[in-house]
Amino acid sequence: MTQELILETRGLTKEFRGFTAVDDVNLKVQEGHIHALIGPNGAGKTTVFNLLTKFLPPTRGEILYRGKPITRMKANEIARLGLVRSFQISAVFGHMTALENVRVALQRKLGTSFHFWKSERSLDHLNDRAMELLDEVGLAEYADVLTVEMPYGRKRALEVATTLALEPTMMLLDEPTQGMGAEDVDRIVELIRRVSAGRTVLMVEHNLSVVSRLCDRITVLARGAVLAEGDYQEVSRNPQVREAYMGSEAAAEEASA
Repeated sequence: MTQELILETRGLTKEFRGFTAVDDVNLKVQEGHIHALIGPNGAGKTTVFNLLTKFLPPTRGEILYRGKPITRMKANEIARLGLVRSFQISAVFGHMTALENVRVALQRKLGTSFHFWKSERSLDHLNDRAMELLDEVGLAEYADVLTVEMPYGRKRALEVATTLALEPTMMLLDEPTQGMGAEDVDRIVELIRRVSAGRTVLMVEHNLSVVSRLCDRITVLARGAVLAEGDYQEVSRNPQVREAYMGSEAAAEEASA
């Protein structure tokens, strides 16, 4: 697997009226890896995601994508570069079918999202690709189902399909298994493993079982700063991580399991 960096931050810092939410973070994500950001509540994980995807401007520091600075670029500009984010709360249209949701995402990629005057039949050429994407995430049988009627785990899978429609080279997944039962978690883990082929994934994830099964490398944040970095075995044995992330006793049990 290639060792080239696809995403890097240098001294990334975000302050809110004197409170430092992200503190001098130097993140290096290797191309082709599944890389996790973990940490306790309030560690700064989602703020880092918001900085990377331009929903927040940094106070200081640089963000580089494929070696080029993107610190001052806008959200839509970095999405066009192939850096695409999937949100913590499912971001699909409830009263549209699964197929229609994916088709809307395909329209965004084509730049025709706002052509409201066009006949719906003019979009039929997108159906084949939309069905391919639904099949890729295991949702072909849900094509004509309204999203509001789909189980929660399948909605998250649909969100992955809409993300894939934008043809990302790097996907940022924010808590992809939050609120799921074990069966849905297993399904999403396999889905992420499958769609990561040929792509890079950076994910915020609270479920350490998911992290241990999926991730090549892990960055641990605490109070906005990088506490540790390494593979799962390295990170799970780190006493500072056990203390900060899970509490020393629970982490010791996890590490010895």
